[in-house]
Amino acid sequence: MAKHEFQTEVSQLLDLIIHSLYSHREIFIRELISNASDALDKLKYLTLADESFKDFNFDPRIDISFDEENQNTITIADTGIGMNEQDLNEQLGTIARSGTKNFLSQLSGDSKKDSNLIGRFGVGFYSAFMVADRVEVISRKAGEEQAWRWTSDGRSGYDLEPAERDGHGTTVTLFLSDDGKEFASRWQIQDVVKKYSDHIAFPIYLYYTKKEYDDQGKVTSEDLTEEQVNSASALWKRSKSELTEEDYNEFYKTISHDDNDPLLYLHTQAEGTLEYTTLFYVPQQAPLDMYYADYQPGVKLYVKRVFITDDAKELMPTYLRFVRGIIDSEDLPLNVSREMLQQNRVLANIRQASVKKLLGEFARIAKDEPEKYKTFVEQFNRPLKEGLYSDFTNRDQLLELIRFKSTKADGYTSLAEYKERMLPDQKAIYFITGEGENTLRNSPLLEAYKKRDIEVLIADDDIDEVVVPTIGTYEETELKSVNRSDAGEDLQAEKDEQKEQDLGPVVEKIKKALGDRVKDVKVSVRLSDSPSCIVVDENDPTMKMQQLLKAMGQTDTSEVKPILEINPDHELVKRLKTTEDESYVEDMSVLLLDQALLVENVPIKEPAEFVRRMNRVLERA
Repeated sequence: MAKHEFQTEVSQLLDLIIHSLYSHREIFIRELISNASDALDKLKYLTLADESFKDFNFDPRIDISFDEENQNTITIADTGIGMNEQDLNEQLGTIARSGTKNFLSQLSGDSKKDSNLIGRFGVGFYSAFMVADRVEVISRKAGEEQAWRWTSDGRSGYDLEPAERDGHGTTVTLFLSDDGKEFASRWQIQDVVKKYSDHIAFPIYLYYTKKEYDDQGKVTSEDLTEEQVNSASALWKRSKSELTEEDYNEFYKTISHDDNDPLLYLHTQAEGTLEYTTLFYVPQQAPLDMYYADYQPGVKLYVKRVFITDDAKELMPTYLRFVRGIIDSEDLPLNVSREMLQQNRVLANIRQASVKKLLGEFARIAKDEPEKYKTFVEQFNRPLKEGLYSDFTNRDQLLELIRFKSTKADGYTSLAEYKERMLPDQKAIYFITGEGENTLRNSPLLEAYKKRDIEVLIADDDIDEVVVPTIGTYEETELKSVNRSDAGEDLQAEKDEQKEQDLGPVVEKIKKALGDRVKDVKVSVRLSDSPSCIVVDENDPTMKMQQLLKAMGQTDTSEVKPILEINPDHELVKRLKTTEDESYVEDMSVLLLDQALLVENVPIKEPAEFVRRMNRVLERA
């Protein structure tokens, strides 16, 4: 017998689970049945698509038994693909996905909040430890002779040793804790299976002792009974008219391991040139691994109700990776490979139609159910913006779906709503990009726009730096970044030629003092309260974009210099007109630049020197 330690992340998860963070402990039955169903799906596919499994004896089923007398065990067995020694180590001893580490980093120590997080994450097999002091797994991989036994108390690692099993598949035995003994009951198990797993596409059999009684209530016979306790039909193939919202919600929980109801679902049964069925769900909360390269795809592919894969990122465009659900095609070959999936025209057509259906449903909700759409936007606005950059076919529809914060509207607003509020003589849709909503709202770049009552969109997602400038125009109106030097078109009326002329000598002084720290120095038309601000040239990356590029390893952005704009009416700028003290001019010029950088959340290169200059200027004041 070999002793193994759990990976750190597994230990942390188990510690949480053992302390019963799940609000409904009975879901351990759902999780174990779901795992068994996945194992049956995988073997069914091999028997149909892999020549070496063509003559394989496959009787797909899930069997549940329990100790009626002592109520100390529940056993769930399947005839699925099974696991060997390596599989047991990898699947029950480690967690490789970076999304899991992100999940663990979000835990607060508050049981109620952490319970909600666990509901978003789903813990599958490990949920058994909510009700069991010890769990034993005996598994034999299809096509192999050797079985293996995995045992653990969920605390001190796990043991792994050779074992015996009559056929392929996996048997999970839970040695119940005192708190878990209530589940060793025919009615408890039957109710949970009906509630959570009725639509598992394989038969689930429950074994129990059926007793007959006489008139005095004495037991006259006891027979071991086997009863199928689920309908074993593919829910997505049933007519929408015979399914209830509860049916859809419970099926979602089965395939997603989410403890919450979905935010919305969309069931489509297409007939004609292509025959296929899709059932898609959008979670109430974004998956925790959504921004990781190794995210887990949420859509499963079936062909004629035969499971093919749940690990193909080609089934949905990347920006819709939060969608969960099923695609079941009547036209794909059963032996479709990963390489074929990437090039298959049938699947490409299904995917294209599915994306249009989903985006159409999002648009309907935006119009008819604004509160639900608000929840949707809070979770999935950012990935939709990714679609603007990657899905040109559906770009117009995505432009109607994305939302921004704004200097005029509470919450989120659309581009269409912004256009309705534009001033009669306003020439562009204005937006500001950068880091942090509060920082952007207080940016000196907005001062003149606020004064003129011109609305500016607050684009504070990192991705906005990349995506929003590519929009170009919306309904023939140009989008302009106020971070750029050419964005003051609607402010030109305020430009005072005399002030610009009077301030010419000051501009030259500042240019001389700053040298190659800046690309240019200009008199600003956009400032009313602040003495200075920075913008970038029309074709240069913004300061935030430069930071992003550096974070991505691109170091050639250091040559891009900002443009310093100065406020002709500010007292600090006016003082520079009357002084010939070059050291004071230099100190003040650098401070005007540095404070403008700080306001934009751009770190200054020499903080100590900044403080010394500030002190010198304060002494003179």
